[in-house]
Amino acid sequence: MAVEFEVEGKSREALFTLKVRRGEGAALMTMDWKGGKPSDDFVGFAIEFKPPGGNDFSPLSNRISFPQADGSEDASSKSSLESPIQKFRWMHFPHDAEVKGEFTYRVTPVFMDDKDKLSYGEPQTAAIALGEETYPELNVAFTRGFVSSQAFVDEWGADAIPELLPADASKGLDFVPTHPKAEEALNWMGFEARRAILGLLKQALEDKSAQVRVVAYDFNLPAVVEPLEKLGDRLKVIIDDSGSHGESESAENGAAKRLAKTAGTDNVKRQHMGDLQHNKTIVVDGDKVKAVVCGSTNFSWRGFYVQSNNAMVLQGETPVKDFMAAFDSYWEHSDVGGFDKAAAAGFADLGLDGIDAHVGFSPHSDENTLLQKIADDIDAATSSVLYSLAFLYQTTGPILEAITKVTTDDAIFVYGISDRKVSSLDDGKGGVDVQKPDGNVSPVYPAELDSKVPPPFKAEPSGGSGVRLHHKFAVIDFDKPSARVYLGSYNFSNPADTENGENLVLVKDRGVAISYMIEALRIFDHYHFRVVEKEAGDEPVTLTTPPRKAGEKPWWDPYWSNPQKVRDREVFA
Repeated sequence: MAVEFEVEGKSREALFTLKVRRGEGAALMTMDWKGGKPSDDFVGFAIEFKPPGGNDFSPLSNRISFPQADGSEDASSKSSLESPIQKFRWMHFPHDAEVKGEFTYRVTPVFMDDKDKLSYGEPQTAAIALGEETYPELNVAFTRGFVSSQAFVDEWGADAIPELLPADASKGLDFVPTHPKAEEALNWMGFEARRAILGLLKQALEDKSAQVRVVAYDFNLPAVVEPLEKLGDRLKVIIDDSGSHGESESAENGAAKRLAKTAGTDNVKRQHMGDLQHNKTIVVDGDKVKAVVCGSTNFSWRGFYVQSNNAMVLQGETPVKDFMAAFDSYWEHSDVGGFDKAAAAGFADLGLDGIDAHVGFSPHSDENTLLQKIADDIDAATSSVLYSLAFLYQTTGPILEAITKVTTDDAIFVYGISDRKVSSLDDGKGGVDVQKPDGNVSPVYPAELDSKVPPPFKAEPSGGSGVRLHHKFAVIDFDKPSARVYLGSYNFSNPADTENGENLVLVKDRGVAISYMIEALRIFDHYHFRVVEKEAGDEPVTLTTPPRKAGEKPWWDPYWSNPQKVRDREVFA
């Protein structure tokens, strides 16, 4: 429990404060000005970092530069020492984030005189470890979820998707990537969640005593199915058969047939409970390995490589016992009537050392539903609510009411994102709903999001049709001792509570809350930028020089004049 999740710069001479928070393979830097507003000649922050064991600082790059002499944009990325970051927070994903030891960050204020010459103020420096697991008994992992990004285009090209992903989910089990750097690309796309899930399957194969239990919804990824085949009769698996999953040519049927040959027909079951068997869980119970994977990540190409998803790895006897009991209850009861009375439908303590964490499984009866309790907890927030909720657009009832209420509460800071427009479904387009810093809600639709990127940015791929924001989590009061997170396969809806096979995990821990807060912020910023630039049209994006004419304002003015941006600066810094 010795991992630090938040450190501060200690310089008294620096004109600003610095906090660095540990994310999953990432560092979030947040800054605020000391004693009032910056001077008009302040043009942003230069950010440098030094990896564990390194001797020299390297500057982070900025894709956005100051206008050139003729007013045009500069398409080349530059050091933030030359093109400072005009934000009061920034996120860094180092290539070697898994390295043990501390990453040291140096943040320096940059100023520009009337002849465009840059100068530098006193820096703040802070060091934090990123490579360790979240906790020994509880590790949070995320997929990258950024196929639609400049980073993806830079590394693998805008046309790489057909060489990396199957166009048809039903053909997923037979698909073989043809891209020359496929393994490198898939490792980047799947990020820590891919490594965590595939790593646990590898451990299960190596521990010959291990019994493995899997519940799968979307199930078309060879990287998961193939190691399960090698387990033989040590595997029991439940595969959803709702909707297209039950069709004869579906990948889920193909996976069931393959696993029946290796595990035995008696060890493979299809079910959909009242509507969906929506869990995505793996339980490994062996002499050497006792671990569970849960979360929102489907064992599919899109689940690993396109969507924003999370996976939580729980270690120890109690999590294994709880998830094994749920699996056995699902195996015994293939419908709502029966499972809702099982012990697994309650809310069980996961028994983690020093971490308050509980799990409950659906479907529930009217007597043990959880939805209203979650809504009441959201309503009880005292500081902030950050959420990423897929399918919120079709979620009526307590959660939508609580989200609506807390969003209109001036005392609570709220950032949220969903996969479709919540207020109206009249056009049926799949897009992204972003609660913007100015308080407005703007929909972003795939066609516009994927191609409408202003200079100097390159066009971005979509990663195919379908949901891209697949998280189901809510972070409450991340900056308080009472910080907590709800997560799982559970869609925060009435069907998730009373019809589907689901899992819901509640973790009351500030370190875990910070991890999920940073993930929420990462996604929010990614899509909010695209909303703003879509609305701005084709105007090039450039950095702002100091005001030199009457009526001009410095770039930082909204952070002291726009109420939502003021709170953003204050809450995170």
